[in-house]
Amino acid sequence: MEYETRELTIIEKYLTLWIFLAIVIGVGLGYTYPNVSVIIGSMSVGTTSIPIAIGLILMMYPPLAKVKYEEMGKVFANLKLLAFSLTQNWIVGPLVMFLLAIALLRDMPEFMMGVILVGLARCIAMVIVWNELAEGDRELAVGLVAFNAVFQILFYAVYIYIFITIALNRLGLVGNVQANVSIAEAAKTVFIYLGIPFIGGVVTRYGSFRLKGREWFEEVLAPKISLLTPAALLFTIVVMFSLKGEYIVELPFQVVRVAVPLTLYFLIMWFATFFIAYKLGVNYPRTTAVSFTAASNDFELAIAVAVAIWGINSNQAFATVIGPLIEVPVLISLVNVALKFRERYYGLTV
Repeated sequence: MEYETRELTIIEKYLTLWIFLAIVIGVGLGYTYPNVSVIIGSMSVGTTSIPIAIGLILMMYPPLAKVKYEEMGKVFANLKLLAFSLTQNWIVGPLVMFLLAIALLRDMPEFMMGVILVGLARCIAMVIVWNELAEGDRELAVGLVAFNAVFQILFYAVYIYIFITIALNRLGLVGNVQANVSIAEAAKTVFIYLGIPFIGGVVTRYGSFRLKGREWFEEVLAPKISLLTPAALLFTIVVMFSLKGEYIVELPFQVVRVAVPLTLYFLIMWFATFFIAYKLGVNYPRTTAVSFTAASNDFELAIAVAVAIWGINSNQAFATVIGPLIEVPVLISLVNVALKFRERYYGLTV
């Protein structure tokens, strides 16, 4: 199989740095101008901050427009591998993050819920970047991403209800924290922050194919709209952390507490999936595609849902923002691990 080397853009390569700088700027604004929360609150309708809602929808729109839904059928070529991948993504992954969050954050229930939200949101964007850098199976990765995008629309609200409203309450782990999220409330939130950009993305994708052709969309329009995601993400982070300027002393400790279960999750899911696939006799490109799909998460969706349900200045939303701060450097490191494993276990050289 021939590969064209995929280089990270400067935004992708230094995304962790940009996120860290956005956090610093946000905390600095909140610390210097304590009335920033009043200004943000004045631009709200009910519990919904209009600027943030627009930013979050724009954050989700580009990756959903770039998903190759037309290639979903290709993953059916290997039903055994598809079943394994879906099991890792929709059963094992959420359970692993749920257990890690409970084990490591049970004394901080709001942060625990935010971390669980990240685990429930399966990756639909950056996984393609990690897979291509590690020279995984491009068609399989694209097909699995399309599956995850559709599955999230159908099941994310149900998962939120099962894991947070039912499980956490029955285990008695939430204390006095609001954890009764109804399916209707979750479904409405998912429709706004996933359904609307999904419809917009599909219309943009296939409308462009019809009017200008696939090549124009992939080479001209897609790279341009891709800039919306990091821009909207960084804007959201600045606003969120500006509301926490008064907690500047506590922030580093909270970031570390949230980072531990996230880091363990990425590592456990990637290594477990890689070696199970290897033992099943799956070739390197497909093993790599399945591994990165299982280990990655759609942090944009988790952020959007946490903000919509609990508010822009909630600890649940704060925890979801730590997701990309940790995921990006960890997954980039795992790209290098994958390439080393390719030589060690498959006898293939670069």
